[in-house]
Amino acid sequence: MAIKKKKSGGGGANWMDTYGDMVTLLLCFFVLLYSMSTISEDNWKAIVQSFNPSAVETPTATTGAGGPIADDQGNTGNIEEMQEQVEQDMQSLLEAIQDFVEQESMQDTVSVQQDGGKIFITFSQSVFFDGDSPVLRQEAYPILDGVSAMLDNVADSIDEVRVQGHTARVGNDPNRTYNDRTLASQRATNVIIYIQDHGIVNPARLVSEGFGEWRPIGDNRTAEGRAKNRRVEMIISGRDIQAEIDGKSTLSEFEQQYEIIVD
Repeated sequence: MAIKKKKSGGGGANWMDTYGDMVTLLLCFFVLLYSMSTISEDNWKAIVQSFNPSAVETPTATTGAGGPIADDQGNTGNIEEMQEQVEQDMQSLLEAIQDFVEQESMQDTVSVQQDGGKIFITFSQSVFFDGDSPVLRQEAYPILDGVSAMLDNVADSIDEVRVQGHTARVGNDPNRTYNDRTLASQRATNVIIYIQDHGIVNPARLVSEGFGEWRPIGDNRTAEGRAKNRRVEMIISGRDIQAEIDGKSTLSEFEQQYEIIVD
């Protein structure tokens, strides 16, 4: 006698296939929505704080692994172009200052030279100040107006404008320390103040300092040597774009803080 085999029900497998396909499609749909969404930082902080009220926010920074980061225009080619523009601007500034000195017939009282990518301008004391006085002479204003205008033309390429005040020793003994240092510092500061008030170079890039009698370039035993020592020096340096991108220059950070204060 033949035994009939019992048929097993196979309906369960069919509906499970359909259900699995539907779940997969829903998962893909939500992944797609998530990929197009934006996360609110404030809402995220609120969620974290609700789970852990003692949580502390810790800022993190990403590094460029020694290479240029996507800042400003972002790639090496653009960095080189930007640096080349800085060098062109500094050369133009040098030529403009030299032409200005020649046009004003100040060759005897002002000297201009370039060394190591920096522009050095040496002004005799008589250009800006009377003897033992830190107050700018009226005759100094047109000169500083001209210098300020030339700096403004290349303001974006300037890293720093440093003004230094120097005095001369009279006699064998050193000058009185307070008077000597104060006079040199006030002279440098007054020049910087004028440039800041009459130009657009960011104040974070303007520096004044006084050395007094301690960095002479002439012999204090002669009148001619003392005249050389009584001077104001201006040192103008161009930006180093790569150093700024690598985070080796903090001036850009100071500029950002200044812009926030001004705004």
